Amino acid sequence: MTTARRARRRGELTVADIARLAGVSAPTVSRVINGQAGVALDTRRRVEQVINEHGYRRPEHIEPAAILELVFHALESLWALEIIRGVERVAREHELAVVLTEMQGRLTPGRAWTEQVLTRRPTGVIAVFSDLTTAQQAQLAARSIPLVVLDPTGEPLHETPSVGATNWNGGLAATRHLLELGHRRIAMISGPTGWPCCRARLDGFRAAMDAAGVPVDPELVRESILYVEGGRRDGEALLRLPDPPTAIFTANDLQAFGVYEAARRAGVRIPEDLSVVGFDDLSFTQWAGPPMTTVRQPLVDMGAAAANLIITMSRGDTLPGNRIELATTLIVRESTAPPG
Repeated sequence: MTTARRARRRGELTVADIARLAGVSAPTVSRVINGQAGVALDTRRRVEQVINEHGYRRPEHIEPAAILELVFHALESLWALEIIRGVERVAREHELAVVLTEMQGRLTPGRAWTEQVLTRRPTGVIAVFSDLTTAQQAQLAARSIPLVVLDPTGEPLHETPSVGATNWNGGLAATRHLLELGHRRIAMISGPTGWPCCRARLDGFRAAMDAAGVPVDPELVRESILYVEGGRRDGEALLRLPDPPTAIFTANDLQAFGVYEAARRAGVRIPEDLSVVGFDDLSFTQWAGPPMTTVRQPLVDMGAAAANLIITMSRGDTLPGNRIELATTLIVRESTAPPG
């Protein structure tokens, strides 16, 4: 048996082995492995297929760059800043720089980003509210670049470590609070239900209503965007109903802030005429008028947890589990009261 064949059995292909199996030159394989340009798309895919099938890993002596890659689908709120603070805190402790990429609302990074990351060879990648394709995840794995997903927008691959919060419990606690105040016409403005975190918050809302024996009026459940405009638009629609809700629970604080504006325009007082509960506990909620009842999501700690997972994986240590969920907490302020 040849040395190359024995190496393949151990999953230790060399660049020359990959070149022979893919029918290309060794320099071409090196360009693909290093994420460099100048390789035709079909050729790159053929080389990647061989790498993925045979489990090539970069040589251990190649040290990763002292960089943590942080990828956001958008950087438009304090939510993202809190995550960055947590990541940066851990990165500073380990003398790592943080590189930010914003995808301007797209959920999947493009090919250019992938090539740049493979060239930089960071210590690890944290994808926030983003979806890397199976091929992109395989490319990172083939270079031994750890990947952690924070609040995945889709169901991550089973082996992909992820960090989130107890969204279902948060939805349950917020709705129970409103029920205990005496509300029965409770509306829910959800985020995109294809996203696990938003679906869990909606499911927690439904579970609390069901446990209390209160039917959920389909007219009072809306799926919206996770921005102020979404909360304003759907809040206005809910308040125009012949039998409007006496309370609205939203999937995040920005939507809740939009509901505040919808109520102001409609001449509806908070909390005398309408109770409002948000989700996240961003810093502005305590200064809203009135201060907002919300579900605190430990965003800084979530960012730190994701960064710590990267550090553990980069050292080759075994993770205690592939999923970390941090606890949410209901913060009661002045935007909720018994129905008028």
